[in-house]
Amino acid sequence: MVRYSKLPFRLLAREYQTDITYTPMILAHEFIRSSIARNSDFTTCEIERQSTPDGRQHALIAQFASSDPVEFARAAELIASWVDGVDLNCGCPQSWAMKEGIGCSLMQRPDVVAEMVKSAKARLGPSKTVSVKIRISKDLSETQRWIGVVEAAGVDFISIHGRTKSQRSSTPPDYEAIRTLVAGAKVPILANGDANHPSVLAEIITKTSAAGTMSARGILENPTMFAGHAVTPVESVQKFMKYAVTHPIPFPLLLHHLSEMTAGVQGMNKKEKSRLMACRDLFDAIDFVEEKWGIGDFPDQTKS
Repeated sequence: MVRYSKLPFRLLAREYQTDITYTPMILAHEFIRSSIARNSDFTTCEIERQSTPDGRQHALIAQFASSDPVEFARAAELIASWVDGVDLNCGCPQSWAMKEGIGCSLMQRPDVVAEMVKSAKARLGPSKTVSVKIRISKDLSETQRWIGVVEAAGVDFISIHGRTKSQRSSTPPDYEAIRTLVAGAKVPILANGDANHPSVLAEIITKTSAAGTMSARGILENPTMFAGHAVTPVESVQKFMKYAVTHPIPFPLLLHHLSEMTAGVQGMNKKEKSRLMACRDLFDAIDFVEEKWGIGDFPDQTKS
């Protein structure tokens, strides 16, 4: 995701049976050029890669956008100590990314992606994963050939969004296409597209035969989805606020998260959403949550 999976949100998601979390998409050339960019793009804390309170293991992947093998490998090396792997985004369809030669434009350059995978793996060694995220092509045989080239380079797993670069989110994802790609792949495949409710997660696995399911928009709306909650519970909103106080993020991002997470919560009508969106800073947001639901009382897991 672009912007919206910074540390407080990742800490929240890991508590609710999300096995792998990703950083926001980071521009590799900026990351390697500036310590200011690195500090802005990536923060973590000690508990992020520890087992969850219920004993589950958890992995953190840093996702980069790049079109240069040296640049991608250097970014991977710089962040390696704090993550379990790196991912190359070859699926972002936004026009600015296409113009920069990153994101979906890389679906036309499998050899370049293969070199980036090789370079990153050479820098990181076997203890870290190197993965890619893609979209399907109109001609599925092109995607199959693309996957074959990148597999030969040593990619560890691939996430596949079941839409083409030109299809909008209103178009149903093509799970049958993902199933076809899974059947021919030699590495694990994660299925992406419309994973937006607990009831569809198992269905997506059944339809695609994928090794797992990835969610973006759905988990923004309900970060507890993988734990089986149909609607974001108030407790998770309270936890998110505590994480956001401990690990601050830009206020517009925090407000967006609150707006998405609380949309289905009982009592959040149009008037209340307008009141939430009128918050001007973190203190206003804290007051809103405390007045409406209370801040809650649970152990602060960010302290070790």
